[in-house]
Amino acid sequence: MNLAWIAPLGSARRELKAAAIALLVSVAIGSVLMMLAGRAPGHVWWLMITRTFGDEYLVGQLLYKATALALTGVAVAVALDAGMFNIGAEGQLTAGVLGCAVVGAALPASTPAVIAVPACLLAAAGAGGAVGAAIGALRVYREANEVITSIMFNAVVAGLALWAGNEWLFQGGTTRGPAIAEGAQLPQLGFGGSAVNASLVLAVMVIAGVWWLRSRSTWGHAWLAVGRDPATAHATGFDVAHVRILAMTASGAIAGLAASNFVLGHKHAFEEGLGRGTGFLGVAAALLGRQHPVGIGVAALVLGFLSSGGIAVSDTVPKETTEVLMGVVVLSIAGAAAWVRTHDVAPEGGRA
Repeated sequence: MNLAWIAPLGSARRELKAAAIALLVSVAIGSVLMMLAGRAPGHVWWLMITRTFGDEYLVGQLLYKATALALTGVAVAVALDAGMFNIGAEGQLTAGVLGCAVVGAALPASTPAVIAVPACLLAAAGAGGAVGAAIGALRVYREANEVITSIMFNAVVAGLALWAGNEWLFQGGTTRGPAIAEGAQLPQLGFGGSAVNASLVLAVMVIAGVWWLRSRSTWGHAWLAVGRDPATAHATGFDVAHVRILAMTASGAIAGLAASNFVLGHKHAFEEGLGRGTGFLGVAAALLGRQHPVGIGVAALVLGFLSSGGIAVSDTVPKETTEVLMGVVVLSIAGAAAWVRTHDVAPEGGRA
C-alpha cells in the first residue's frame, strides 16, 4: 500500500496544532493582561467580538489592515521557504510606497486606470524587489547574514525615503507628497467609509498565486527543495545561489506590493511613515500562518481583528494591551512550534 500521503497529512496536522496552541496561549496571556487592568477577560473578549463585527466601519478597517499584513506575510514566507529569513519587509514596503507614489504622481492627470494602476504596481514591486535582491545577493556572494542586512536595509531605505521627501516631495511644510493621478487610485469597497479598498483583491490573487507556485510549479518545488536541504538540492541539479536570490527578490516584490493598500487605495500620496510597522507584523502573520499562503491570509485576519478590536474596546482596556498581544502571538508561535517538534514525532518514529 502506498502511504506517501501520510507524511504531508502529519505535517499539516502538526502545523495546525502549533498555530492552535499559539492562539490559545495568546488568548490566555491576553486574559491575564485584562485582569491586571481590572477587567473581566470574558466580558472584554465578548465586547471585542460583538463591537468589531457589529460595526461595518470596524470590519472594513479589519480587512484594510489584513490586506497589507497578508502581502507582507506571504513575502516573508516565500523567503523562509527558500531557507532565508526576510526581516526586511518593512524596508521593502517603504521602498514600494516611495516608488508607487512617485510614479503615480508623475503620471499625467488623464492617464487611464488600465495604464496607471499597473504602472504603479510595477513600480512598487520593482522597488521592493530591488531591495530584496540586494539582500539575497549579499547572502549568496558575500555570505552576509540576511537578518542583519535586512535590518540595515530597513534603516537605509527609511532614511532615503525621508531624504527624498524633504528634497523633492513634501509640500507646504508637511510630510506629504503630491497626489497620484486619479486613474491610479483604487476604488474603496464601502464598509461604512473605512479604508478597505480594491487592493484586497490583489492580496487574494497573490495568496492564490503563491499557493499555486509552491504546490504545482517547478519553480516552487525548487525553492522548497533549497529551503529544506541546500546540499541535496545542489546535488540534484538546482542552482542554489540563483534560487535564493530569486526567492528574496520575489519576497521583496510582494512586500513592495503592499504599498498599493496605502498609496493607491487610501492616502493617494507619499507620506512619511506610511505603512510603518506592517513589515514587522508580516513576520507574525507568516509564522502564525505556518508559512502556508492560505494560513497567512487567516493569520492576517486574526491580527487585523486584534488591531481593529483594540479600537473597539479602547474605552474598556488600554489599546496598548492589544498591541502587546501582537508580540505575544509571535513568542507563542515560536514556543508552540518548538514544543510540537519535540513532542510530535513523524509517522516513521512511531507517532503521527
